[in-house]
Amino acid sequence: MTSQFDYFVIFAEMRTGSNFLESNLNAFDGVECHGEAFNPHFIGYPNREDILGVDQSTRDADPDRLIAAIKDQSGTISGFRFFHDHDPRVLDIALNDPRCAKVILTRNPLESYVSWKIAVETGQWKLTNVKSRKDAKAQFDGDEFTKHVGELQDFQVLLLNHLQRSAQSAFYISYEDLQDVDVLNGLARWLGASDQLESLDKSLKRQNPAPITSKVSNVEDMEQALSQMDRFNLSRTPNFEPRRGAGVPGFVAAAATSLLYLPIRGGPEQEVLNWMAALDRVKVEDLPTKMNQKQLRQWKRRSVGHRSFTVVRHPLARAHAVFCDRILSTGPGSFVQIRNTLRRQFGLKVPKDWPDDSYTKADHRAAFEVFLKFIKANLAGQTGIRVDACWCTQAQAIAGFSELNPPDMVLREDDMADMLPLLAQRYGHVDPTPPQPASDSPNAPFALAEIYDAQLEKLGSDVYQRDYMMFGFGPWAG
Repeated sequence: MTSQFDYFVIFAEMRTGSNFLESNLNAFDGVECHGEAFNPHFIGYPNREDILGVDQSTRDADPDRLIAAIKDQSGTISGFRFFHDHDPRVLDIALNDPRCAKVILTRNPLESYVSWKIAVETGQWKLTNVKSRKDAKAQFDGDEFTKHVGELQDFQVLLLNHLQRSAQSAFYISYEDLQDVDVLNGLARWLGASDQLESLDKSLKRQNPAPITSKVSNVEDMEQALSQMDRFNLSRTPNFEPRRGAGVPGFVAAAATSLLYLPIRGGPEQEVLNWMAALDRVKVEDLPTKMNQKQLRQWKRRSVGHRSFTVVRHPLARAHAVFCDRILSTGPGSFVQIRNTLRRQFGLKVPKDWPDDSYTKADHRAAFEVFLKFIKANLAGQTGIRVDACWCTQAQAIAGFSELNPPDMVLREDDMADMLPLLAQRYGHVDPTPPQPASDSPNAPFALAEIYDAQLEKLGSDVYQRDYMMFGFGPWAG
């Protein structure tokens, strides 16, 4: 047989019909599935000692050995079933190999959960003779089911995103498709098999063909729990922001203390840097920064017991500081081109030249409102302007850090005067001076307190609803 693939993997879960799919695939000439080859508790099937001469201890020491043996089966395309809790090393190998065919088997998670509960109760995981069928009802557990669904969804999203990023495709098949011989023949052709089946392997029987409600002992509890689940993600906060990198060159280490600051643009950066410099009695410009990843790793090895931290600012205060520093101002560090675009395309009424004594408090409030509306459109991917680090969500900035260096502590600006000295005391600093809370931007002609009102708060919480939710921010208190 000829195939575009060297081997295949069936991504499935317990009680999704993977045994039935495997038995039918094995009925095709030139196709062989080796069960749960990378189940951490057995190899292939319970009581099996090896697969193709590779025993469990060899597999555990080097999973590539078993994959190589599966790929090397002459005249056969071979594969295995893989569940979300199997050897994670194999997941990386298979997903990154375009010569590995990905078959993704899914089933209604409620049906798979109830089927699993019944199997646990009866001890019967396969049925080949209906006369031997054991009967029981499932006891529905809402918390357990929520965890079950979460794990399935996380795994499916992981598979989908990886395939998208690596420009690969998979053969998707549902539990209901397993009864369609034409679908299974199509899968076999996709894998490279030349022969076709006229009928399905009927040796395995469906164990619990009755409706869900007749298989659960506490139906009312199940219905109540399901009614509280958000099936359509109605409460989900949409996120169209581009992913951000870790931004390692922007990390700042203390001069002698084993502290690493992960600045979020638009936050109280200068206040924290001044505090770090004073902590070790150096100048701000002497703080180690602009590291690459190799230098960061070297710093971590030298700095035993190191801690990293970041500081988040109230979203409305952060947006106002960025507006004053980057948009209203035309001095060093300002975004002059974006400023001009906002004036032309978004109706931002700020003076062409800054400073301008004719600019009033009412002008400032109106201009800041326009800027907030721009950010909302920008974060939603509705503008041609970049999502700058100065006004991206702080949640997205921290997600970028976490790709390489998740912060040990996420402090709120209002708390840093108390929390940073406590952190410094961990490293032997006696009675360290607290940092001063950040004030309004020096470029602000009017303080946020002078223009703040309920309408701005409502707009700010709408623009940055993700940050309000993630970090527990309430209305700005000044």
